[in-house]
Amino acid sequence: MADTGLSRNTNTAGPMEVRFRGGGFAPKSRRWVGVLVFVVLIALIQWGTESGWISALTLPKPTDVLATFGELWQSGLLFKHLQPSLTRLAVGAAIGASAGIAIGILIGLFSYVRAGLVPLVAAIFPIPKIALLPLFVIWFGIDEGSKYALIAFGTCTPTVVATYGAVDNVDRSLIRMGQSFGLSWLSIVRKIVLPGAMPGILSGLRISLAIAIILLVAAEMLGAEYGIGAYILEAGALYDLERLFAGVVILSLLGVIVSASIGMIERRVLGWRT
Repeated sequence: MADTGLSRNTNTAGPMEVRFRGGGFAPKSRRWVGVLVFVVLIALIQWGTESGWISALTLPKPTDVLATFGELWQSGLLFKHLQPSLTRLAVGAAIGASAGIAIGILIGLFSYVRAGLVPLVAAIFPIPKIALLPLFVIWFGIDEGSKYALIAFGTCTPTVVATYGAVDNVDRSLIRMGQSFGLSWLSIVRKIVLPGAMPGILSGLRISLAIAIILLVAAEMLGAEYGIGAYILEAGALYDLERLFAGVVILSLLGVIVSASIGMIERRVLGWRT
């Protein structure tokens, strides 16, 4: 009888609908949460510095840093430092990321390229790229060439690793399905391999571009008159915490903008996942 009642209750409840999402548990947009975290953090720092709980030698007041931004804007120094930094970052990262994606795809598709280049990439990847800056200065001079080369080289190697790893992780059953339908090799690469590898490639670009910003600062601290790195170096030499943190905030905002740009590309290119 108990079994009969259980089956009756199950039948009356009806089947439970399970909504399918191609991307699994797709996250919902909650942008205001991130803004709220920044606001709360800044408010806590402001309260701590004003109350004396945080020493003025440790952190400056956020209001003082904001005033420093206003001075930079009014004097025109903000654009004098920002324009060369953005140019160096854009040129160096574009060269490095393009070369890294191309090399990574070749490694993922061709066995002979993999056999020849994977050991080379494994040997180069652990080298601290900042340590190679003097060598790039010797090769390309102290002007813009060495800065472009350092950023490109530092961006290329992690992009290579992320790209051929993404190609390797493409579902082989989809490739076999394409072969069974008579697709050509080029069609399989263009319609199956590259779209399947795109999530991993874009995730690798997030890391590579963050590394590019780090290398940009290091490159500008050597022989650059203008640039965010040169500005931070000068502020640190003068123990000017307001200017120093203003430069750090600029780099943080640059990182947020780069990450948001990658996110926009993901939503546009990877819309098929949802």
